[in-house]
Amino acid sequence: MSPLHVAIVMDGNGRWAEAQRLPRAAGHREGARAVRRIVEAAPDLGISILTLYAFSSDNWRRPDDEVTWLMRLFRTYVRSERRNLTANGVRFSVIGRRDRISDKLRQDIEVTERATLSGERLWLRVAVDYSGRDAILRAAQLAGADIDRDRFERLITLVDHGAPVPPVDLFIRSGGERRLSDFLLWESAYAELHFSNRLWPEFGAMDLEAALVDFHSRERRFGGLPEQRRVGVA
Repeated sequence: MSPLHVAIVMDGNGRWAEAQRLPRAAGHREGARAVRRIVEAAPDLGISILTLYAFSSDNWRRPDDEVTWLMRLFRTYVRSERRNLTANGVRFSVIGRRDRISDKLRQDIEVTERATLSGERLWLRVAVDYSGRDAILRAAQLAGADIDRDRFERLITLVDHGAPVPPVDLFIRSGGERRLSDFLLWESAYAELHFSNRLWPEFGAMDLEAALVDFHSRERRFGGLPEQRRVGVA
């Protein structure tokens, strides 16, 4: 069985906090707890690769204090979860630009990536300062004129400090919005889309399982004909 790759846009932290009459920072803190729940649940649900959208390149436009808090929270996660990820066989890596984050955060990312490199139960990829359009553009610049689809696909995964991964099978977005938001655009060309109204801080294992049940109920044709219609087709 081929690895199951699930990508998630974790949307709704701020709206959850506002609904609770709490500062937005509280929503992001609860969102980090939701990440732990989903990472713990993913392997038992058959997920081999989990890619989470933590901070887009466009998120730099947010207020400085919120960006500072998000980066501090991410650094805390990277450091505090290192031992837990290692103990549970989770490989951790970050995709996206690294030239605009702090040296301390970059160093912590690299330490956790090295410490978890041998993890085989789940590959957790977190997108930080990431843009799907920029990834495609940089891959095109590296490729030159002599390129085919397979090599170009490999380049896209490499330009953002990644490693080759299979395409996204299931693309989930929480929070009720229905858009891709510049996340894994090439890799999600044939992904099944699942939009949940659940705000990310409330998203749990049952929501992930429901998305997978929906996914497995669908017939994936990749541009071809359904199996029952192929008989007699020349």
